[in-house]
This record gives sequence, C-alpha cells and structure tokens, in this order.
Amino acid sequence: MKKTIAILPGDGVGPEVISCAVEVLKKIGQKFNHQFEFLEGGIGHQAILKTGDPLPKKTLEVVEKSDAVLFGAIGDPYYDQNPQLKVRPEQGLLKLRKTLGLFANLRPIKVFPSLVDKSPLKKEVVEEVNFIVVRELIGGIYFGKKGIDANSAFDTATYNKEEILRVSRLAFKLASQRRKKITLVDKANVLETSRLWRKTVQELAKNYPDVSLEMMYVDNAAMQIIKKPKEFDVILTENMFGDILTDEASVIVGSIGLLPSASIGEKSALYEPIHGSYPKAAGKNIANPVGAILSAAMMLDFSFSLKKEAQAIEKAVEKAIGASVGTYDINKENPVSTMEFTKKVINFL
Repeated sequence: MKKTIAILPGDGVGPEVISCAVEVLKKIGQKFNHQFEFLEGGIGHQAILKTGDPLPKKTLEVVEKSDAVLFGAIGDPYYDQNPQLKVRPEQGLLKLRKTLGLFANLRPIKVFPSLVDKSPLKKEVVEEVNFIVVRELIGGIYFGKKGIDANSAFDTATYNKEEILRVSRLAFKLASQRRKKITLVDKANVLETSRLWRKTVQELAKNYPDVSLEMMYVDNAAMQIIKKPKEFDVILTENMFGDILTDEASVIVGSIGLLPSASIGEKSALYEPIHGSYPKAAGKNIANPVGAILSAAMMLDFSFSLKKEAQAIEKAVEKAIGASVGTYDINKENPVSTMEFTKKVINFL
C-alpha cells in the first residue's frame, strides 16, 4: 500500500514526539511492505514566526495532497504572557479542523496492565478500564457567535440535528464493534442544545437495537468517570463537555503522555497525542512519545484499514512498557529518553 501522510510537528515537544511516530511508521512500512510518503508543513507558533499565519496556505496545500494528517502539538507561553495578541497558535488548529470538516474527536482511555500502580486511583478501580470518548468537534460554544465589550461578553452554543447525527452515527458504529453500550453525556435539565441532542440520539438508537443507550448529566459523568470508569464503553458528548471530560479521564491511565486521539471527517482525518505542547520539556528529549506513536497506530487503523499493523504497534508499545521501559512521567526510578523508548518499541516491532 502507498499512502501520503502530512506531518505537522507544531510547537513545544511536538517535533520530538512526531519524529518518533514517523520512525515507527517507517519500520511498519519495512515490515509489512507499505510505502509511506511524509510531507511536512508548519502550524502554530512556529508558523507565526515564519509567516505571520498560524495555518499558512502552503500547509493547507500539503494537507490536501495527503491521505491523513499526523499532528504534534500547538501553543507557546508567549501568548499567555501577551493575551492582547490577535493572532494565536490555537487559531491554526481550529481553522484546520473546520477546513477539513473534522466533526468527531475520538479519545481512547485504556489502562496498560503494567501501569496500574501509576494511576492516582485505586488499583481495583482502574484495572481493565477501556472506554472511548466521542466528542463533537466543530460545533457548539467554541464555534458559535461571540462578543465582548467593557461590561459584558457572550458565547453562543448552537447545534443542528445533522451535526448531532453525523457524530452519533460514528459513536454507534464504534459501540457495535465494542461492548455495545453508549453513554450520552449532556445537561438536558438546563440546556436546549442538550435536549435536542437527547431527542436526536434516542431516535437514532432505534436503528441500533443491539446497542444499549443510557443518558447521564455531565456533572454526574464527571464523578462516575473517576468512581466507576469500568462502567463506560463509548461516551458520546458535545464539544465543550468532551474537551473537559477527556482531560479529566486522561488522569486515570497515569500520564497524559500515553494517550492518542483521532479527529475524523467525511474525507479527512487528523491524529495527535492529547498532551499539548509541554514547553518546559521542549528540546530535552524527555517527553513521552507513546501518545504520538499510538496516534500513528490509530491512523493506520481508522484511515488506512491496516488493523494488523496498528495492533503490531500497540503490542510493541505494551511490551516496552511491560519491560519497565518508560520516560520520566511513568518511570521515575530508571527513566529513558524519548528516542530511547522509541528504539525499544521499534526493536519489539
């Protein structure tokens, strides 16, 4: 198989962890006889420094030529220190999501057996946790009308039925391949948008009689994700709730550096670790590359239908972690560098 992959390393530790994912993909290409072409583009703070634009036209051209996008991270402390700046790195990622129509964000929350003791939660709570959050990504309050003056501000949350249906269909499809359970997280006792979500998803559920559907208010869900995470299989929710809940859920596995994600559209998909730019670690070769490497595995599975190859990466990562090999966030006693960990994964492959 021949595929073209857009590489957008971005800011902070993004370039380091994405280079690790690329090395793993090259090994997969050799092992399974696939040809991957990598085209690099700028985004975020680095792109602003070079072009004044967080998502340059050349980067969009690279993305349009590619079969999928592998993205690192975005953001820099400079913008926290200068909140008055109108051009910001995050605008590049939001624009990219909107341009590509990436309507669904998938974040798997899976605990590695050998890292159960690294979780801040009790062992019996986190053992065998394995669920996925499906978050609507280009609607809701983040993309609604906004305004501010000296004394007031507003952000508008808007959803239509089709926006809800397209992400919900994906969630039901995933659930039918897993443990056949969906939890719709909303705030239907207060919000009209949540009432539309609940009505629309309940109607859609009739087409999937083998999938059970439960509804849960977001405040309760925030508690249950910590108290009883094993109870969840597929969590379906809107944009802002999904943003908050997935960062909360990342704590379960022991390190945010372990978690991958996929952003899915009708024709395109973008894959990224969820840990962000982590500027304090940039250039030090200490960041955990697992999130980026597993994001590459998700790309092979979801975009290229290379399930065997994706599973090979997952098993190699699990073997490396099981052999007590890890960066500082998961192995403080005997940490290895970002690249050393990646070489160990490649050896297992």
